[in-house]
Amino acid sequence: MPAYLAVALVFSINMAGTTLPTAIYHDYQTTFGFSPATITVIFASYALGVLGALLVMGNWSDQLGRKRMLTAGLTASAISALTFLFANGLAMLLLGRLISGISAGIFTGTATVAVIESSPTQSRAKAMLAATSSNMLGLGLGPVLSGALVEFAPWPMRLAYVAHIALLLLALLLLRRAPETVRVAEHPELRMQRIALPREVRTAFIPAALSGFAGFVVVGFFTAVSPQLMRNVLGYRSGLLIGLAVFLIFFCSAIGQAVEKRIAKKWRQRVGGMALVVGLIQLALCAWQRSSVAFVVGTILCGIGQGISFRAALGELSNRSPAERKAEVTSAFFVVLYVAISLPVIGIGVAVQGLGIAHATMTFAAITVVIVLLSLALLLRVESE
Repeated sequence: MPAYLAVALVFSINMAGTTLPTAIYHDYQTTFGFSPATITVIFASYALGVLGALLVMGNWSDQLGRKRMLTAGLTASAISALTFLFANGLAMLLLGRLISGISAGIFTGTATVAVIESSPTQSRAKAMLAATSSNMLGLGLGPVLSGALVEFAPWPMRLAYVAHIALLLLALLLLRRAPETVRVAEHPELRMQRIALPREVRTAFIPAALSGFAGFVVVGFFTAVSPQLMRNVLGYRSGLLIGLAVFLIFFCSAIGQAVEKRIAKKWRQRVGGMALVVGLIQLALCAWQRSSVAFVVGTILCGIGQGISFRAALGELSNRSPAERKAEVTSAFFVVLYVAISLPVIGIGVAVQGLGIAHATMTFAAITVVIVLLSLALLLRVESE
């Protein structure tokens, strides 16, 4: 196996652990008597770990080495799995999600770079696609693995984490055989990742950030809240089916990222945004009419739209940023994205308690459509200046 594909597989295995609880949240809710809002708080605590790791350790691999940092990420993922394995209440579930977020924060930047650097020059385009798709497919495979084990195996709140620990051991073996791609500093000087917006990028940042915000709010909704929609509105009880539904949005996001370069540059964010809008309308229709078809269509369009708009926005910001400040701009962008995947989802959980899952979903879809349309309107204004 080529080295870059081995590192990409390590990336997928690690990221699968971050979405593993998705198909198990219902069991936590019934076993511990949690409210919908509590479930979304458990989900969202992950984002705090991601943001902390990105800001504190985002550039450490440049000095400590890619493999050393990825090993730390796998170790954090294993500690998270053990915490979930022995969890007996809210505190340990929150801690497990927080540590899982730290693992994801380490991997988000470091693994992407490591996959690309591990590839031969002639395979760089394939390696870039492998890096982005392994991230999304890993996120999608987590709920499938846990959903299948919840559905067909004993110990629904435990066995998935045992399986993931076994996969992490495989990932560690693969990582040990991969090459180190940077020179490890003898006397590292570690510092926090700086966040700033150079003047050249400020006008483009707001529409890009709004577009990315909307896309990641949708991802947060599907990962944390859509299982409740499927159970309580559509009447599905299968853990595997719920896991496959969550996998679908990540799979479609990977497709969207893959086809983004085939769309004319001027139209990329517009196409992604409009796909999100139509997908969200379908999601609202699903909640209103209890339509499984609308749910599937909405999931596909939201996933593709999120993938296109995310990669287009990131590419636009990268192109406008001075070479020496790209990391700062990218970090600022990811801060927005991980705020999007946490705080709004908690708001949705509170709305579910007050309005019910159907009305909360329709309200969420309407507000997110407004955000996407606002981002598109600002984008047109920036392009006309």
